[in-house]
Amino acid sequence: MRSNRKFLVPAILSILVSLPAGATIFPTSDEDGTPTLAPLIEKASPAVVNIATTGTVEIRGRRNNPFQNDPFFRRFFNAPPHHFQSAGSGVIVDAENGYIITNNHVVEHADSITVTMFDDRVLQATVVGKDPASDLAVLKVDSDGLQDIPLANSDAVRVGDFVVAIGNPFGLQHTVTSGIISALGRHGINPDGYEDFIQTDASINPGNSGGALINLKGELVGINSAIISGGGGNIGIGFAIPSNMVHAVMKQIIEFGEVRRGLLGVQIYSLTPALAKEMEKENALGALVSEVSEDSAAARAGIQPGDVIIEIDGKIVKDSAELRNTIGLKPVGENVRIGVWRDGETRTVLARLGEQVQSTPLAGAEIHAGLDGASLLGTRPADGLDGVRVVSVEPNSPAAKRGLRPDDIITKVNRRDVANLQQFRERTAGAEVLLLTIRRGNSRLRIPIQ
Repeated sequence: MRSNRKFLVPAILSILVSLPAGATIFPTSDEDGTPTLAPLIEKASPAVVNIATTGTVEIRGRRNNPFQNDPFFRRFFNAPPHHFQSAGSGVIVDAENGYIITNNHVVEHADSITVTMFDDRVLQATVVGKDPASDLAVLKVDSDGLQDIPLANSDAVRVGDFVVAIGNPFGLQHTVTSGIISALGRHGINPDGYEDFIQTDASINPGNSGGALINLKGELVGINSAIISGGGGNIGIGFAIPSNMVHAVMKQIIEFGEVRRGLLGVQIYSLTPALAKEMEKENALGALVSEVSEDSAAARAGIQPGDVIIEIDGKIVKDSAELRNTIGLKPVGENVRIGVWRDGETRTVLARLGEQVQSTPLAGAEIHAGLDGASLLGTRPADGLDGVRVVSVEPNSPAAKRGLRPDDIITKVNRRDVANLQQFRERTAGAEVLLLTIRRGNSRLRIPIQ
């Protein structure tokens, strides 16, 4: 069959130009009214910057990381410590104060960060704060003459909306690509993170990370973050962090230097159609509560195991991932109205969120050389006791050779109780020798770390 592709573009342009006044889909040229994105790009481009970093990394063994296919980062996997240079993009979101938003993975191991502006000015940037869980970071530069970009309401974005990506793929500064919103609410790319990705077919390649995804009003819809690719290049499946998430994270980083996430205190599962039918619930929307932590925000609000959380502050909760994202982006101490389905009836309760323990594992090497290879986190309510949990131990690492195992709970350091990760840091500061008291299943043991 003969292709009609060569007739497609003229036909579309004819339709666009013939639309009634005020109904044109694309911006138009001032000269003859021809559809063009040029005015939009000219307005937004000065807010997008190139970010160059240098630093030293040490990554032992391969990890399940969504960015390991990025050529800028792939060379770090299974590699010894070494000096690196890398590049990405960023977006000026507050010109008056010099704040730039980018991806955490762009600046994660950086010792020096250089920002090149649209007008070729080169500035040194400092890190205001980073949030690995959402893969966002806020930088700051001191300069006059900056131009920022307004944030869109990403909750209003629809599949099929036209978007434009601006960034620095493969070091090619201020490259512009266009496409549409392909899907919303994507998650599962980095299961340990907070995700609500916008999927787009606008070409996103290595170096686009941290760049802008904008709508046809010139507003920031999202921060480009990741791609699915077999060979490191674009295949039309890219992901951006929605602007509402960007705003929530950025606000806390600027205020506190970190994100202090609220905690509801529930174990949850997504409903399935079969489970919803068994519960005599008319649809599978919501998150099923399987466990409520004692003295948590949920317990004080009267939430019970078997409840289905269907709304947060009037917004429908589709599944457990959406509930986790919604609560995780609210600050500690915030009051939230929670819609609960129980035994065929819907009720609303008010919960004041508690403080979530650190969600990003701490590398044991940051504490002591003898703990190198171990990843550590504060304990969870399900662990049943306070302390520090060993999340993982790399084979043949110093931590493994000293006898540490995954799921060990460190309860004491040098005979002093340890309640959380922060206290663990305090107890180990400056110590050459650590005597760890560990709970392993029903056993207690002591492991010296020298």
